Amino acid sequence: MKKIFLNLGRQPLANSFLKDISKKTIKREFFYNLKICFDTSNFLVSIQRPVNPKKQYTNEYAHRASESQTMRTAFKNIAFNLKKKFRPSTILEIGSNDGVFLKNFNPKKVIAVEPCKNLANITKKKFKTYPEFWNLKLSKKITKNKQRKIDLVFSANTISHIPNLKESLSSLYNVLSENGVIVIEDPSLLSILKNNSYDQFYDEHVYVFSAIAIKCLVKDYNLRLFDVDKISTHGGSLRYYICKNTAKYKSTSKLKKYLETEKKNNLNKFETYKKFSNRVKKSKKNLYELFKKIKRQNKKIISYGATYKSTTVFNYCKIDNKIFDYVTDTTKNKQGKFTPGTHIPIISPERGINETVDYAFLGAWNFKKEILKKEKERIKSGLKFITHVPYPRII
Repeated sequence: MKKIFLNLGRQPLANSFLKDISKKTIKREFFYNLKICFDTSNFLVSIQRPVNPKKQYTNEYAHRASESQTMRTAFKNIAFNLKKKFRPSTILEIGSNDGVFLKNFNPKKVIAVEPCKNLANITKKKFKTYPEFWNLKLSKKITKNKQRKIDLVFSANTISHIPNLKESLSSLYNVLSENGVIVIEDPSLLSILKNNSYDQFYDEHVYVFSAIAIKCLVKDYNLRLFDVDKISTHGGSLRYYICKNTAKYKSTSKLKKYLETEKKNNLNKFETYKKFSNRVKKSKKNLYELFKKIKRQNKKIISYGATYKSTTVFNYCKIDNKIFDYVTDTTKNKQGKFTPGTHIPIISPERGINETVDYAFLGAWNFKKEILKKEKERIKSGLKFITHVPYPRII
């Protein structure tokens, strides 16, 4: 049974950066109601009504994973570890983005799946690329064209984006070799609850997984969860290791310990999520009051990072250009555009981070260390950062 515990209100697509804010453009902007629910039967947290993926993953998709030093390093490290641990002959990545993970492998061993045409056009220059959505039909096409099935399937922040989770899992089973391994990375539900990071909920994050939910879900598809890693990316994520029921891998003590941790934190109980919802409401109120207090002092506030997460915060907390003068972002194809729903101009950090700025909101709070290191000279000269995680405050 699915029970709603959080209502984040009317939200735009997190990736729908506007080229202009004419009346015609604003009138055509797409919105949906972002309600989050908990399934009492399998402990899965999800958006109540997912958005059609064809509206989200277009040939203008803005995110480039390789533009972050943090992500480049993270993908390089996991690629090295997976090669060493599993020695795969064939590698498939679902949601390959701009190839930041796959570039660490021999191109002859690699298959990329990327539905966004602009990103697929990047990876196809070097790797075999399918510019399609992941589903059973595609999984059969891939295995038909291969002499053998896949030894390593990797997917970071993608499986949780696909509304038809049942088909995703059956498709994964279909392509996997007998002792093959599926490695999935996604934001950790436990970390979200502890960080009070409600901004991890937006249209692309159809599901936010926990280990207890993954273990419960995959067993219906002759798959099993045998290991898990806690990782720091995106403010705290989990890396799940999944294989076929008959595969040689044994469940680790690390997995057992982590499952016990989730249960101790009551991730299998609805009351936990009601308490989280109350904390979110309090965070919204306190963040807005903090911004209004600073504005009354005639201080200039900007946002650092036009992130998908900040889209949720801006629209839920009703933050617009009366609060922020602009948003800075390093992603070239976001610059010169406007934030979804709230229509705040986006400019480059080179233009926007200067002596006129008093405060910067960490829209990209999950890259806090990287940002504070990069801006240490501006911090010395008086720039202050604001975050809402785990509660609204000036850093």
